[in-house]
Amino acid sequence: MKLLIKQARIVDPASPHHGQVADLLIENGILTTLSKKISVKADQEIDYPGLHVSPGWVDCFAHFADPGFEYKETLETGAAAAAAGGFTDVMIVPNTSPALHNKASVEYILHKTRTLSVNIHPIGAVTRNTEGKELAEMYDMKNNGAIAFSDGLNCIQSSGLFIKALQYIKAFDGVLIQLPDDKSINPQGLINEGILSTQLGLPGKPAIAEELIVRRDIALNEYAESKLHLTAISTAGSAAQLSQAKKETSGLSCSATPYHLFFCEEDLTDYNTNLKVNPPLRTKTDREALREAVRTGVIDCLASHHLPHEKDAKVVEFEYAQHGMIGLETAFAALRTSVEDLSPAQLVTLLAINPRKIFGLPAATITEGQCACLTFFDPAAHWTVTPETLRSRSHNSPFIGKTLQGKVVGIFNKNALTLA
Repeated sequence: MKLLIKQARIVDPASPHHGQVADLLIENGILTTLSKKISVKADQEIDYPGLHVSPGWVDCFAHFADPGFEYKETLETGAAAAAAGGFTDVMIVPNTSPALHNKASVEYILHKTRTLSVNIHPIGAVTRNTEGKELAEMYDMKNNGAIAFSDGLNCIQSSGLFIKALQYIKAFDGVLIQLPDDKSINPQGLINEGILSTQLGLPGKPAIAEELIVRRDIALNEYAESKLHLTAISTAGSAAQLSQAKKETSGLSCSATPYHLFFCEEDLTDYNTNLKVNPPLRTKTDREALREAVRTGVIDCLASHHLPHEKDAKVVEFEYAQHGMIGLETAFAALRTSVEDLSPAQLVTLLAINPRKIFGLPAATITEGQCACLTFFDPAAHWTVTPETLRSRSHNSPFIGKTLQGKVVGIFNKNALTLA
């Protein structure tokens, strides 16, 4: 197969062609020619005004619900949503049934997704059944393809168990991912604790529930001299702690969700259950602090926290609605719209360069002779999110009806072109 990409701006800080506008010729999955103008007959051609091309994007936290919850999402529909969002690689959380907590479950994911156009990387559970009680078989899972380790949607509450896990993964240079949430602090909280929660009559979850775990885990990781990634950072306090800690210690990284950059607690005044997430949407001050942390590089990468739900899980009273929203298809546009002063190079660093470094994925540099793993996008285009634009099996998205800036054109991965 020959694919010709016409007049695309190359966005890859590691490439000698960074910033250039050029034609790219891909033959049998290999980028064979990169030149100002290529005249050759190809099987497929992409000629799109304003086209940008970068190394394939990576999402480091998504839920594809298989096995056990295929009525919410399947590996196939999740991969389709990822491709539509510009992601060539997706790391999926272990909160399935059964949980991804042994080598057999990791092998199941890798075997079932080997023919998909998106690379699916299972995150192995830190503890058996993600229950936070005893360590799972992390060494076996790593040897069989687990990319990192986390209890996913469940924050590990025990400091003793957590530090054992941090020490254990050092044997194979692993990374631990934690969603910081002290569940002993108002576990019934539905939204951010503050004036708005009182006005809406909803129990609140305070920022301290997140910030205590951030502080604890930073200290534990420094003690263990291991590798820790904190995901879904949502408060100004958490961002400030991480900013300081990253100056003083190594092995620490973090990510934010697109929806915490886009929305804030004031968007909840109509009780939209698609905005019920964990950690909850915070204040405008918190949101601006997160945006600034993205600009300054305190936040290393983006994590979609794609969490699909069937209609019955969301079209209920706010109290009974399940947490989470889908986010793969809108991740790039939500980031581009929220922090519009980011350069294309900064966007690609967040979406492709940093997550590949943190989790040990191949760099996917845009140079001749390299295997092509690419994302095509237009940072200037505007589009309106509709149910028809979503490829996920579930449609629990608060972005439906909103006009966003930044459009994904497609991906090229595994010698296959997938258009959004």
